Amino acid sequence: MSTILGLDIGTEFVKAVLARPTKKGDLEILGVGKAKQAEGNMHAGAVADIPAVVATCEDALVKVEEQAGERASLTVVGIAGELIKGNTTTVRYSRKNPNKPITESEMHEIIVKVQQKSGEVAKKTVALETGNDNVEVRLINSAIVSLTIDGYKISNPVGFKGSDVVIQFYTAFAPLIHVAAIEKVCAELNLDLLTVAVEPFAVCRACLGDDLDSNFSGVVIDIGGGTTDLAVVEDGGVEGTKMFSIGGRSFTHQIAESLGVDFNTAEEYKLNYDTGKLDDRIKAKVETALSRNISVWLTGIEVALEEFNNISSLPRNVLLCGGGASLSLLQETLAISDWYTKLPFSRRPVIHLIDVKDLPNLIMKDKTLLDHSFATALGLLRVGMDTLAGAPEENKLKAKLAKLLQN
Repeated sequence: MSTILGLDIGTEFVKAVLARPTKKGDLEILGVGKAKQAEGNMHAGAVADIPAVVATCEDALVKVEEQAGERASLTVVGIAGELIKGNTTTVRYSRKNPNKPITESEMHEIIVKVQQKSGEVAKKTVALETGNDNVEVRLINSAIVSLTIDGYKISNPVGFKGSDVVIQFYTAFAPLIHVAAIEKVCAELNLDLLTVAVEPFAVCRACLGDDLDSNFSGVVIDIGGGTTDLAVVEDGGVEGTKMFSIGGRSFTHQIAESLGVDFNTAEEYKLNYDTGKLDDRIKAKVETALSRNISVWLTGIEVALEEFNNISSLPRNVLLCGGGASLSLLQETLAISDWYTKLPFSRRPVIHLIDVKDLPNLIMKDKTLLDHSFATALGLLRVGMDTLAGAPEENKLKAKLAKLLQN
């Protein structure tokens, strides 16, 4: 089968994972590559300097291809940033002829209408935030969260009769300029771009794996260098994605400002906070600076989760990934502080890092090559499989309609 490259172009690092899909729905990991970005390459999760990003991606690709011994056939690239709009829309409609079985063509018409309506909303939101009424947006990802007919939740509506149909439908849109930059990067690298995927959506796909009937529920938080991306998954369905522009680099800038050191020294202090290499005096100052920034970051988490007002209760399972999630102080603050009390959690959330070894349907010779910071790249591979194969040919909604949900 064709190989797929998952390319996570992050603010701090470019991470690349090359894999070959198997007939059983697994991903055989062939190679891994990572290269550090220069400070001006990205801005708020989006490409800011195309030639510089191309050069960094080349470094990562050389490493992954040397390890794998072959080149990528197809590539899936992640996209992030505050202007990525991912929401779940609830659509209710009454069928004119409830005694007539629902057909795939009828479902196709519904999906197209929802995508169009969601695109109009996304365009208005981005136009308002940017002050540009002429902004163009493109559909990136879409997926059915749940579907009921006459109050009964079903997995595949095709062939069913009924009058009242309710569909929860996730769609994500990105400004065309951001997508065009990614396409330009891939063209410069001679990569065959299969699709672009919203990064928190991709992480959710990594957690769900090949199980179309997964009942996985959780809040996924991807802490990158420039942004923090969130997704809420309920009973296997992505309820929505949110992003805000606070990431690992803002922590570094806070240390630099508080201690009066340059950015590189501050980054070194941050990375060594958990290693025991800092003397007690410096570590105390670093901890104070980090605590101040984490407090602001937690406010961003609260605001983002408050926007999921269509959910009566948030899942207690909170999974962290991305390079910024490595900070023990951040993990501890999430685990023991009262940040969650104003949000609809039934009890204190359970916080833990995503362990790549626990992600489903991965075949790796050396699992030590990958940690939680590669979760996004692994999820991009899964989105690539979805795009290539749709889904296993089974009598299920997500399989029947997979092709319709591709952009």
